[in-house]
Amino acid sequence: MSNAQSTQSMKIDFTTFILSISSAAFMGLGMSRETETQGDLTSPSIDLELAKQNIDLLELMTEKTRGNLSTDEERLLQQLLFETRMHFVEATKKMRGGEKR
Repeated sequence: MSNAQSTQSMKIDFTTFILSISSAAFMGLGMSRETETQGDLTSPSIDLELAKQNIDLLELMTEKTRGNLSTDEERLLQQLLFETRMHFVEATKKMRGGEKR
């Protein structure tokens, strides 16, 4: 692989950037693809602080890029925010439910 090909394959655009942030949020919520694909029977670790920090980053990107995104980028960002927030609420309820036992 030449340097030009290597540089081109490593190019990060806005979509890749927000997908990376949302992936980190999902990992914090214990939703790693690695766990799902390996059929790991152990409970994935949940780090609500990590998840919240990355959800906050998505919110910050929404505020700072308002009016400057393509329709597809805006739609993706809104969808990722919705999904990460909903899973955060579910994980928070699950963690609180486990503490009461």
